[in-house]
Amino acid sequence: MDLFAPKPSPAPKALSVTQLVRRMKNLLEVELGELWVEGEVSNLKKQASGHWYFSLKDAGSQISCAMFSARRRPGADALEDGAKVRVFAEPSVYEARGQLQIIVQKVERAGVGELQARFEALKRKLQAEGLFDRKRPLPAFPRVVGIITSDTGAAIRDILNILERRAPWVQPVLFPVRVQGKGAEVEIARAIERMGNPEPHDIPRCDVLIVGRGGGSIEDLWNFNEEIVARAIVACPIPVISAVGHEIDFTIADFVADLRAPTPSAAAELAVPDGEELRNRLGLLGRRLSRRISDRTERLHLLLENLRRGVLSRGGERLLREPAMRIDSLRGRLANATVNAIRDREQRLKELARTHAARHPALQVQHRLDHLARLRAQLDRAAARRIADPEERLRRLASLLRTLGPESAFERGFSIAMDTTGAIIRSTADVAPGEEIHTKVKDGVIRSTVA
Repeated sequence: MDLFAPKPSPAPKALSVTQLVRRMKNLLEVELGELWVEGEVSNLKKQASGHWYFSLKDAGSQISCAMFSARRRPGADALEDGAKVRVFAEPSVYEARGQLQIIVQKVERAGVGELQARFEALKRKLQAEGLFDRKRPLPAFPRVVGIITSDTGAAIRDILNILERRAPWVQPVLFPVRVQGKGAEVEIARAIERMGNPEPHDIPRCDVLIVGRGGGSIEDLWNFNEEIVARAIVACPIPVISAVGHEIDFTIADFVADLRAPTPSAAAELAVPDGEELRNRLGLLGRRLSRRISDRTERLHLLLENLRRGVLSRGGERLLREPAMRIDSLRGRLANATVNAIRDREQRLKELARTHAARHPALQVQHRLDHLARLRAQLDRAAARRIADPEERLRRLASLLRTLGPESAFERGFSIAMDTTGAIIRSTADVAPGEEIHTKVKDGVIRSTVA
């Protein structure tokens, strides 16, 4: 035995198949987690236990899917062979077979996200325009009910059955249209417009309209989410009940209609009163009215008997004596009041006549003319005074001027000597011999030469 020979290395530890599959399962669940997957449904199998199994495939691959308690899962009704769907699922491995699969939590049809976005955008637009706020009351007792739906679906049968049961006197008027498929929204909108203006189209005028259809997927109901249908409902002069799908379904038509019904059957119940209930109500009111009439009649009968035994048992003349006296008294008071009222009115009329005469336009004009004449006389006197006063002052000033001026000095024999330029000579030094001077006296000027 060679003590120095290398020892053989131990064989690597092998995983069991279960361990390997479990590791693969854990890796998938931890690394990927829940996610959305889109594809086409195939090989759908619905087990009695309520679990559904199917494959999801596209052009390149496919994967097995399991949906436990499927009937309670959201959107399970969208699963059918060949349907394009989006599933929210968790990747996993089926340990018993080592098979890759995904565990589905919920399902929706492919394209639903886009449709939902369009739905929300149109809803916001119409709500901003205030189209959701206009709600008109329904007539209490309609006689003609218009119905816009398919003439082959279950909805029309349900509506007609309920109308016949609740209000057999009501006349239903059906305007058949397609309620799904391309272009159906145009038919629905045109039907609403014509029912709102029925005379040109030879349609009976309705008191209320029911517009709707039975349940379905969001794609089936989509025609009632189109703007053309919403605006036709808003423009319709007749109150409109929207009855589209089931109670959980909501469409744009529901928001703009005057009333939303959860189902077509409920729309028929909301549109007309219950005849049986009305008959019961009328019977109750009739019985109440009969009781009240009977009670009132009995009370009046007792009152009449009491009067007959009391006051009416005496002679009619005695009964009428006091009322006759009251009538005479009231007649006298009425006559006096009438005379006094007439006298007061006459006095008031005279006062008004005097007031009117005092305020007659001709009298007012005469007063104004008299006042104008007085003002004119005052103006004339004031003007005369203004003219006379300056004349008198001027005469006084002229007299004063004559008294104090040089003219009075000339009258007393004074004279003024001036040179040839008119300058006054005040001294002998102001002249020279041979110079000519002028001497002004009372009646002229004396010219002389200085010696």
